[in-house]
Amino acid sequence: MENFSSVKYCIGPMSKNVVDSIIDYVNNKNIKMILIPSRRQIEFNGGYVNDWTTKDFCSYVRSKTKNIYIERDHGGPGQGSTMDDGLESFKQDAKYLDIIHIDPWKKYQDYEEGLKYTLNLINYCYNLNNDLYFEVATEEAIRPFSVENLRQLMKDLKEGLDEKIYNRIVYLVIQSRTALKEGVNTGVYNNEKLKNMMKLNKEFNILTKEHNGDWISDYEIKDKFDNGLSALNIAPEFGMIETKVILEEIEKLDESNSKEYFEKFFEICHNSKKWVKWVKDDFDPFQNKKKLIEICGHYVFTHPSLIEIKEKIPNIDNRINESIRNRLEHLFSL
Repeated sequence: MENFSSVKYCIGPMSKNVVDSIIDYVNNKNIKMILIPSRRQIEFNGGYVNDWTTKDFCSYVRSKTKNIYIERDHGGPGQGSTMDDGLESFKQDAKYLDIIHIDPWKKYQDYEEGLKYTLNLINYCYNLNNDLYFEVATEEAIRPFSVENLRQLMKDLKEGLDEKIYNRIVYLVIQSRTALKEGVNTGVYNNEKLKNMMKLNKEFNILTKEHNGDWISDYEIKDKFDNGLSALNIAPEFGMIETKVILEEIEKLDESNSKEYFEKFFEICHNSKKWVKWVKDDFDPFQNKKKLIEICGHYVFTHPSLIEIKEKIPNIDNRINESIRNRLEHLFSL
């Protein structure tokens, strides 16, 4: 049985630079972390991060470090780019990953249906690879859970699964009011809810994890860990770090190039439509060009026109990697 209790941060592999920076960091510090690709980022048939397939991504990471576990974040029906049953994705996940987050709740909001699919999908993946570990439940933005809901879920899973399979569940997603919109955390942290959720930690001898740890204060991060949270997911924040460095480097150029490259970056992001799900209905893209780029930049890092722009800026990837490592250093200092 792997011991994940030393892992504090689970980071979304928002780009090759993010992945490389994390690999360097964990190797230098000799600490454990988890990379948490979503299905849109890395998938059996490629994703927006470096066009990596599940197999290629896992091969790349494992060829460079033994300090990183790889977990599918939000694995399940409707969590990819189409409203599918998720099974094709799970086949590759089961073959190559260490942990799978079983999350049918986007498609099945009803508790009984969500439970049924959680049970079925855990069994499906375990039968493909009985060395897998699992994470269950979901974040508040997908489906809210109370402490009682989660207690019932764990009881029902214990009853519905073979004991040896149930014991492979290592993470329970808890909720303390985090949510992301327009590149900020719009949730209002509820310390009491978190403390109540932590009772489940001991009750079921399980590690607790919270999603959407992006853009929250040092105090909140420290308070969550001080009150017993095992691990925190952070993803888009790392994509935005890279995007902001690119914007800063573009701003340093002479006026004509700076304006041209900024407008091109905006056009690439705007045309991608990837920003739409992250903004409010009254968001005006043309009045908020920089904000749109910051929200959406990580989706288009592999766009040929953006790669061309970056090639004209010396040492930009070094600057990006330095900024990512600085953020990691700060997070671990907490």
